[in-house]
Amino acid sequence: METRRLATFVRIVDVGSLTRAADVLHIAQPALSQQINALEADLGQRLLIRSKQGVEPTEAGEALYRHAQVILKQLDDAVAEVGLLGREVAGQVFVGLAPYSTANLIALPLVEAVRARYPHVLLRVTDNFGMVLSEAMMTGRLHLAILYDSGPVKGLTFERLITEELVLVCSPDVPVADEVPVEGLAELPLMLPSPLHTIRKAVNRACDAAGVQPLVLAELESVGLMGQAVAAGVGATVLPRSVADRLTRASELRQVRITPGIEVHLSLGTPSSLPLSRAAECVRDLLRHVVAATLLGTQ
Repeated sequence: METRRLATFVRIVDVGSLTRAADVLHIAQPALSQQINALEADLGQRLLIRSKQGVEPTEAGEALYRHAQVILKQLDDAVAEVGLLGREVAGQVFVGLAPYSTANLIALPLVEAVRARYPHVLLRVTDNFGMVLSEAMMTGRLHLAILYDSGPVKGLTFERLITEELVLVCSPDVPVADEVPVEGLAELPLMLPSPLHTIRKAVNRACDAAGVQPLVLAELESVGLMGQAVAAGVGATVLPRSVADRLTRASELRQVRITPGIEVHLSLGTPSSLPLSRAAECVRDLLRHVVAATLLGTQ
């Protein structure tokens, strides 16, 4: 199977049209159709459904699309690494960061460090939920990610970086003392991320152990929006201490300790079955240094 045909197929699925793909690839549409027909003949499966609105992948096409993305990315990594042996590290490195986490504090330092140390490495940073980041690493769409470690995941290796305490963040007029018991979360209007998020799971587990349910009035997935809502007095929230520090540093918002303490673990995740490119290995090592310097206060 020719990788050229795989690349053509991926581009067609991306743009959703043979005509647009032909324009982007500078290939005549009949020649493009011939490549897809040859690919379908090789696999013995129909890959695309054609209509006046464009094209959509079949179930077999969706499966091929996922694998083709991994194959083409690994081929790009290999070409970049082989072509630059003995020279500077180069290539693309895809890094994922968990939202609502300390990981976002290292995003800018990491970009700056990579630019200074490896100017020929193109760093691509994205944030998403842990489940999405884990799947992306297992399928080869991400090289590594900093995410909440909620336990072993087949196909991934986790290296614990830090453990953080969760704290209540509220406006100054919320009538709570310097500490709030877990049971108190059943009486305070809270805004939390969705039940799929590790922070929400940690809060729910703590409340379950205390025999109460958190009083959730809204589910927000944006830290920025969360800070604005808390400042407006809509409700309180629960965040890792470092994220709470960032929100409260330039505002009058309060941090309140929760007792007993609720902890979450942030880890560096890498695929255990897919080899990292040289560039990804270098970024991984640099990321460890950035985390130590930025979050742990060491050099």
